[in-house]
Amino acid sequence: MKLRDTLTVYRKELRDALRDRRTLVSMFLVPAVIMPAIFFLFGAATYQVVKTAKAQPPVVAVLGGEESPSVRAALAAQPGLVVVPAPDDWRERIADKRLRAVVEIPARFDALLASHAPAEVTIYHYEGEFKSGFAVGELRRFFGDLRERALAERLVERSLPAGFARPFEIRTENAAPPEKVGGNTFGGFIPYLLILLSFTGVIYPAIDLMAGEKERGTLETLLCSPASRIDIVMGKFLLVLTVSLTTVACSLLSMTVSLIVGGIAMVGTGRMAATLAGEQGAATLPSLDPLGVVGVVVLVLPLAVLFAAVALTISLFARTQKEAQTYLAPMVAVVILPAVAGLLPGVELNSTLALVPVLNVTLACKELVSGEWPWAHLALIFGSTCVYATAALAGCVRMFGRESVLFRT
Repeated sequence: MKLRDTLTVYRKELRDALRDRRTLVSMFLVPAVIMPAIFFLFGAATYQVVKTAKAQPPVVAVLGGEESPSVRAALAAQPGLVVVPAPDDWRERIADKRLRAVVEIPARFDALLASHAPAEVTIYHYEGEFKSGFAVGELRRFFGDLRERALAERLVERSLPAGFARPFEIRTENAAPPEKVGGNTFGGFIPYLLILLSFTGVIYPAIDLMAGEKERGTLETLLCSPASRIDIVMGKFLLVLTVSLTTVACSLLSMTVSLIVGGIAMVGTGRMAATLAGEQGAATLPSLDPLGVVGVVVLVLPLAVLFAAVALTISLFARTQKEAQTYLAPMVAVVILPAVAGLLPGVELNSTLALVPVLNVTLACKELVSGEWPWAHLALIFGSTCVYATAALAGCVRMFGRESVLFRT
């Protein structure tokens, strides 16, 4: 292997790639512009949908309670609800989303409250449906307040203090530092996006450099050059790796800018405080450990080498670009599944999972952005990923040396 010949092939492939509009789009436009735009539009649309849904009072029906006019009147006057009589087909109306919830008031409910007898109010709803859940929340709030008022009146009747029925209060307070909160919030999303983009970034250049050249008939011309086959395949590999790492760098930069701009916008409009504030006051704003983000990038590097080598090998085996796309498209699911598994609750990094490709990087990244540095596991992850990448690259070089693979018909 001659480094000069490898770099010559690399410069040639890089020059051709920079002239290709599709490569530029996959390297720069998608991670730096399109992906942040999609996230911003999705976030804005979600916020607007939730805001619109909350601005429209849900329609609920009252079942029974004819002997309790005071409760029915108070419920009808509730500003966050539109109360209608319960139709005969109220279950079907809930299922069809024409009715958000139905509350069943027991017979003689007012009298039961006055006589201190036990009573039960039942709320029927559409589980999992957002507007139905919002209606249930409003109904629970109304009857919860009614229960508190009834309890307070009973305590006054018996000359008992207000704390008699509530001997203690429960208060929650965040004890984790901001970087751990941010790591728990964003720690799984960041590596998932970086891993996905690093793999999708190698697909098109790998297909074009191997299957594309075989289909165009230019691979034979390249093989006639003074460069050895290992120099040719290494030059192509460096180009694919460059595209992958450039995609990761652009996506990381765009995510950083998006988080900063989005955070400033949310804090400026007061939505962040409204979302994160608890009953006891403002919550801790999440943050990320900058060194942890650097550690994430370091762990993604050998993974990008693995992706580039695997994509080149599969594209080399294919006869045409269409065949290579058929082979590489299912590989996206193979990459996504372990990355998603790292987001599941209860899946923690250990020595066994540290040897599983993609999953190990996802779990380690969750620790790194939280400020945790499990050095033994990090060394095992980095070392094992390097071994996998070296084996994949060696397999690619070996495949490139086989005539039966290069000239498959």
